[in-house]
Amino acid sequence: MWWSCLGLHRTEVFVSHRNARLTVHGRRLLVERVRAGRAVAHVAAEMGISRATAHKWIRRWRSEGESGLIDRSSRPRTTPHRTPAETEARVCRLRQDRKLGPARLGPVLGLPASTVHRILTRHGLNRLAFMDRPTGQVIRRYERDRPGELVHVDVKKLGRIPDGGGHKVLGRQAGRATRNGMGFDYVHSAVDDHSRLAYSEIHGDEKAATCADFLRRAAAFFAAAGIDRIERVLTDNARPYRKSFAWRQALADLGASRKLTRAYRPQTNGKVERFNRTLLDEWAYLRPYTSNTERTAALDDFLHRYNYHRCHTALGGQPPINRVNNAAGQYS
Repeated sequence: MWWSCLGLHRTEVFVSHRNARLTVHGRRLLVERVRAGRAVAHVAAEMGISRATAHKWIRRWRSEGESGLIDRSSRPRTTPHRTPAETEARVCRLRQDRKLGPARLGPVLGLPASTVHRILTRHGLNRLAFMDRPTGQVIRRYERDRPGELVHVDVKKLGRIPDGGGHKVLGRQAGRATRNGMGFDYVHSAVDDHSRLAYSEIHGDEKAATCADFLRRAAAFFAAAGIDRIERVLTDNARPYRKSFAWRQALADLGASRKLTRAYRPQTNGKVERFNRTLLDEWAYLRPYTSNTERTAALDDFLHRYNYHRCHTALGGQPPINRVNNAAGQYS
């Protein structure tokens, strides 16, 4: 998997399968009854297991002690027919360089597509989404340890909706005639890295003063939700964030430091970029709005649902607010 490509080591956890007759506790009970002088066959019958299984655990206990009763990995010690490491390296290299799938890599390397797929899965390269497209490197997911440690900020540009609706209400031809000169809305958003708590406002521009004032109100929103301090703010390299005195002053007022993404690498700011996609799917394009005012008014409902009710897959199916309102002392 991805940890092998990054030189990391995983910790294996072994658990009994769901239909197992004996858990670790059951094995201890088996040993205690046999030690008490009872026949293995009788104890096995009471516990609903075969005599062979009972003898197996008794042998392990006698040779290894308490540790012999713990589950073991079913992974074989050796895999003699596994594809050679050199071949696996070629598969990974071609995948990263040419972004081809198993069906096309197989003939190039003289391997079945199924074998190529297993190799790619083993090294965390079976989905292109797991790789950075320009470099082919496996993407390392990260998450800050506590709320407020890092806040992602970005602006999404949206065309305004004319009164009476745009092309989604009137049809493409009629909508095209009504949209001329409508201009754009700029949706400013801030997302907390750890909790994914989000705050958004709609403005008519993305100038430095607008961005700075938005950041102060976002900080007030986070404070009201329980995130008392923003330590660092991550943005792209747009001029209002990079060269603006107003932005630097807003950061200073909050006691926060500035962090810019690498040039041409929007994925560095991926959490707010992903939030923008959710914003479009579940608010901006959720239904055909008949006016810009109607769409703007729906933003508050979306944000409340997103922060307090919407299940977030990265949070184990919990809404963002659950990561903010946790027991004291959870965040070091």
